[in-house]
Amino acid sequence: MTRTVAASIIFLTSAFFAVTGEPFAAPGEIIITHASMSTTAIPLWVAQRQNFFGKYGVKPKSVWVRSNPTQIATLASGDTQIAYGGATTALAAAVGGKELKIVASLSSRENLDLVARPGINNPKDLRGKRFGIQSIGGGVWKTATVWLEHFGMDEKRDNIQMMVIGDVTVLSQALETGRIDATVVPSFLSRRLAEKGFAILGKCDQVRLSSVGMAIVVDREYLQQSSDTLQDVVKALVESMVFITIAKNKPAVLDTITKQFKLTDPAVAEGAYQDVFTLVRLEEYRKPYVPIDGLRILQRLMKSQNARIGDIKVENLVDSSIVKKVDESGFFERLYAEYGVK
Repeated sequence: MTRTVAASIIFLTSAFFAVTGEPFAAPGEIIITHASMSTTAIPLWVAQRQNFFGKYGVKPKSVWVRSNPTQIATLASGDTQIAYGGATTALAAAVGGKELKIVASLSSRENLDLVARPGINNPKDLRGKRFGIQSIGGGVWKTATVWLEHFGMDEKRDNIQMMVIGDVTVLSQALETGRIDATVVPSFLSRRLAEKGFAILGKCDQVRLSSVGMAIVVDREYLQQSSDTLQDVVKALVESMVFITIAKNKPAVLDTITKQFKLTDPAVAEGAYQDVFTLVRLEEYRKPYVPIDGLRILQRLMKSQNARIGDIKVENLVDSSIVKKVDESGFFERLYAEYGVK
């Protein structure tokens, strides 16, 4: 490890604990970080609140951090054990010479709809328009780019202006006020916009664009030392995903959403529920192997921001041994039978 990388890790690790105020892991405890306060984190929270981790003998602590670089730094230092949600984390770490492994991917589809202001009824009409995103290189930008490519569009060639606005709620508001011409938002927001006359140019649950999301990323050394623990983490998170899709469990999921987001508006909580419900339904109870095609798409998009990412062999970032062991144990079949899933 170079002195520069080591210094960065020290700085970011300090920032991590300064931001979160969380202590180091207690004996037998593992720290799982997530860098997104969005609906993609709901399966993690449901797994905790329903004690699925405890069911499989895992004692976790879920901690929010501000960015993927912080996740990389704390994994490298050993202060945290698992990064939840960031395949981009492994790609970025590989460029910096740090070997992280993606051991599972709970989602393999994009989950944001493409929406435009009234009067734009064809994706080709997005030429020369203003497209709202959350950040360059971030998840919303990635989904926006995938949608544009799906319709044969190119940001630079077609003079589409990517405008950094804010999160999906802010993007929805910006579209309504006319600040932007198009954006991508979760289904519950696209439905509201459609009711107000905005055009849905692409629905994620119909097109099912490939992606890698909600990944489980670990340091290679931790993977080698803690295979059994990681298998149990995968089991808990997969059960959480299945739990969310069962209609009778909606009150428990809504309770988790309300408390985690500190919501007072039932309509907002219902929207978030519909969003995560759509997300997990898109998977059709897929076993959480990492989709290499989705990872290649992510690599191709990210290399426009960092050319070195294009030199990475993405297959080397994936270790399927954990999911394979869980699969071979018959866990998925038993779980689906337990929940009445056919």
